[in-house]
Amino acid sequence: MSEVKLSAETRTEFGKGAARRIRRADKVPGVLYGHGSDPLHLTFPGHDLLLALRTPNVLISLDIDGKSNELAIPKAVQRDPLKGFLEHVDLQLVQRGEKVNVEIPVVTEGELASGGNLLEHVLNALPVEAEATHIPEQVTVSVEGLSAGDSILAKDIALPEGVRLGVEDDTVVLQVLAAQAEEAPEGGAEGEGEEAAEA
Repeated sequence: MSEVKLSAETRTEFGKGAARRIRRADKVPGVLYGHGSDPLHLTFPGHDLLLALRTPNVLISLDIDGKSNELAIPKAVQRDPLKGFLEHVDLQLVQRGEKVNVEIPVVTEGELASGGNLLEHVLNALPVEAEATHIPEQVTVSVEGLSAGDSILAKDIALPEGVRLGVEDDTVVLQVLAAQAEEAPEGGAEGEGEEAAEA
C-alpha cells in the first residue's frame, strides 16, 4: 500500500462563503478526526489531494502547518455532482499497527460460461478489517466459467494475510443472472398470415 505525503493548513473560517473562497484558491476544505480528539478543520492543496485520492484507502502522511505529522485515511469525499471537483474531505486519524474498518474495491477477471448472461456486482466494495498501513488496494475475483445462478460469497474471496472480512461469510458479493429471452409478440406475423388467408 502506498503512502502519500500531503501538506495541510489549519483553518478558522467556516461556512459556505469561506468554503467557496478556499475552493477559488484551488484548495479543498476538510476535517481530520479520530482517537477521541476534537475534529481538526484543515485546508488541503486541491491538485495534490485529487492525485492522492485516486488510490482507494490511500494512507496519507499529513504535514500540518509544518509543525506536526499525522497518519490518516479518507473516510468521506464530497464531489460536485456536475463538474466532479472536490468539495470537502473527511480524514480519519490512524496509527501504525492499528486495525481499521474499510471497504476495498472488488475487481473481476475472466469470462462467464455464456456471453449472454449478466454479472451483477451485489457489492462493488468488500468491507474488511485491516492494519492501517497494509490496506489492500483491491481484491481480484475470477468469474471464469460461471453460469446463470452461480454466485460468489464473501468467504470465497481470498484475502491477504492479516485482512479479515467485515461482513458475514455467506454475504453474496457477485452473482450471475440469466440472459432475458426475447419473447415474440402475441399474435405475431404467422398468426396475422393465417387470419388473412381465412378472410
